[in-house]
Amino acid sequence: MTLATAIHHEVECNSLEGVAEHVGINERWSLLSTAYRLAGETRLNQPYGARERLRYDLFYARDKDAPLVVYIHGGYWQRGDRKDYSFVARELNANGITVAIPSYSLCPTVSVMEIGDEIQLCLAVLWKQTKKCPTVIGHEAGGYLTAEMLARNWGRFPGVPADLVRAGYAISGIFDLGPLVGTSVNRVLGLTSGTARAASPLFRPPPPTGRRFVAAVGDDESGGFPRQSRAIAENWSKVGIDAKCEMAAGVNHFTIIDELITPGSATLTQIVALAREADAASALPPAAAGVQ
Repeated sequence: MTLATAIHHEVECNSLEGVAEHVGINERWSLLSTAYRLAGETRLNQPYGARERLRYDLFYARDKDAPLVVYIHGGYWQRGDRKDYSFVARELNANGITVAIPSYSLCPTVSVMEIGDEIQLCLAVLWKQTKKCPTVIGHEAGGYLTAEMLARNWGRFPGVPADLVRAGYAISGIFDLGPLVGTSVNRVLGLTSGTARAASPLFRPPPPTGRRFVAAVGDDESGGFPRQSRAIAENWSKVGIDAKCEMAAGVNHFTIIDELITPGSATLTQIVALAREADAASALPPAAAGVQ
């Protein structure tokens, strides 16, 4: 890798450096989250595994049979906590969608692929608790995990549907981890060129046909995020997945999350519709739902 290439990837991948106001944005989100944890109808701090951080919070819509969305936070697999993102449940709840938000172990305690295993366990536990096929959404590393959950095999979880995750909405996701290897982000992740490629949804087997996937990205983000979002949507579309890339106008890597709490935003509207469609399809037999 040349120095020019390394600098290019550092600029494109270091989301904290690219958005100067990120500290204030995160402080505002934390305040909103604290308020909603008190105001919403919740079941908090639910364990889904033995490790300390394997907990999820559930925010209920008024209808207890509401569709389920699982939101996976970002932070490049090395920072963040579910409690900081409770605010994303507010408008989804108001639109009749129940929301689960998990925490997960962070690198370097575990690897990127192990985090995927943890989130898969969380979704299996949620199925057993709710009997709902979730629509999975996530930001940045959570967008990566969204794509992973759509494509993963569920056979090792007895009693869990083989098509547990039929729909995913990845926001500013990372689908090719290779560009991270030569950047400061990788000091904690410890990826090699080989492990980065092995962990990348862009190069792993795609989901079965019958799945729906949206890769959403802000039009004010660094070039790597739009490029990767377009690439996975195009690659998965070629093998029969209903996949597309959506550009959100006037937002960057962080402010795109505010679209989730903006009534009537295109992002919120799309996620609500996707969750309702996935929930309705999950009530049908596989052939009727069009699932392979």
